[in-house]
Amino acid sequence: MLLNPEARVQNVVQCEDDAGCSALWPIIFAAGFAFVIVTGFAYCTLLERRLLAFLQHRVGPNRVGPQGFLQPAADGVKLVFKEDLIPAGADKWVFRLAPMIKVIPILMIAAVIPMGPDLVLPWFAPSLGDVWFQAPQGLVDSNVGILWVIAITSIATYGVVLAGWSSDNKYAMLGALRASSQMISYELSFALTLAVPVMIVGSMSIGDIIDAQRNVWDWFVFQNPLAAAVLILALLAETNRAPFDLTEAEQELTQGYMTEYSGMKFALFMMAEYLGMIAVSLVAVAVFFGGYHLWPMDGLPILAPLIFIIKVVLMLCGMIWIRATLPRIRYDRLMQFGWKVMIPLALLAVAWTAVSIVVGDALGGTAYPFISGAVFVLVLLIGAVALRRMSRERDSEEAIPLEDDPAYTGERRGLGWAMVHVVGMLIAIPLAQIRFQLRALEGMASFGRTPEEDRIMESGETAIKTAGGE
Repeated sequence: MLLNPEARVQNVVQCEDDAGCSALWPIIFAAGFAFVIVTGFAYCTLLERRLLAFLQHRVGPNRVGPQGFLQPAADGVKLVFKEDLIPAGADKWVFRLAPMIKVIPILMIAAVIPMGPDLVLPWFAPSLGDVWFQAPQGLVDSNVGILWVIAITSIATYGVVLAGWSSDNKYAMLGALRASSQMISYELSFALTLAVPVMIVGSMSIGDIIDAQRNVWDWFVFQNPLAAAVLILALLAETNRAPFDLTEAEQELTQGYMTEYSGMKFALFMMAEYLGMIAVSLVAVAVFFGGYHLWPMDGLPILAPLIFIIKVVLMLCGMIWIRATLPRIRYDRLMQFGWKVMIPLALLAVAWTAVSIVVGDALGGTAYPFISGAVFVLVLLIGAVALRRMSRERDSEEAIPLEDDPAYTGERRGLGWAMVHVVGMLIAIPLAQIRFQLRALEGMASFGRTPEEDRIMESGETAIKTAGGE
């Protein structure tokens, strides 16, 4: 009966119409979903370590349990018994609150993503007797699910900023500033690419977007691959994954905003990182890769969550593969890539879909796929020509000596350069004042010294210079 939809046409009641089902089913589903998410976070760490070891021709963790299967449990127990230290100069309440502000919004993203079509389950209701209840495989199917995802992903930034500010540590503060600027920069391209499925479907409900991708050829990644690529890159930057992990660059900032955290607070930040990977994979799979749809198993709603999980695991493997392949990019290039490359490409992807929809509607309903394909070919040609031109210009450029650089000689004119000079002078004023005060202090220190003391000071400085030269 569970696997044959035709055998349960009679006596089907919506779960929300019964008080008992509407109260118990969300609790049961939320508990099961939380168990899967938390277990997935734990074993996502093992997946990353084993896959990185495979890509780097190493063995990886293999001592705790069979083939290292219990390594996540061992890591969790270790962090539970670690000493929980708080810096003396930290703001203790904010320091404790920051990890929770980082974790909770990530969990809230999954609330609006349906994991499958409605299930029809046997249930006993005192007023109705033995009936079948139609229960959703999701917590909420909101009609503004896309707006919810955009808003909630922005809230997680506050946890990072508060963690860096409350730690009273310069490396943590620098990491927090990097995280905030990075997330703001890539949030724009992320939100723009989410407009593509909204325009195609005409709804902001993630359930409606998934239902529009029943067949493999209907997946939006094939209708607008540029938007899918920009979305994946933006999500990598949102979760601070390589090559965008500038917020916790070990060589520059030790551990970034997590420098002063230990014990379970550090575990919460690590949990937030891997839960963020799972959450953004859920979003990407839902809006561009068909969600829980995969032929020929669409007729089995009970297997839909398994299909969704398999797609998410493949997306996670792609993220780990990128980490093992690409080095960390420089911070200034990260910001240039976000503002000068990602946002124009996201706007191009939105224009691509908009033109395809308008022209397709004007020519008929079946014309949309052909118009979208034609625009895709046009975008490829424009991109190839632009890249070839950029490579030629780069090869023909010659290095300009510093003494001939217009920015150095002062030949640059305009409002922008004038503002730069004004800001530079404003910064130079306090620095000049500090230098003047230091010289005044040196003069006061030398005031009243006898000639004999001056000779002793000079001989000491000469001896130091001689020793340094040797």
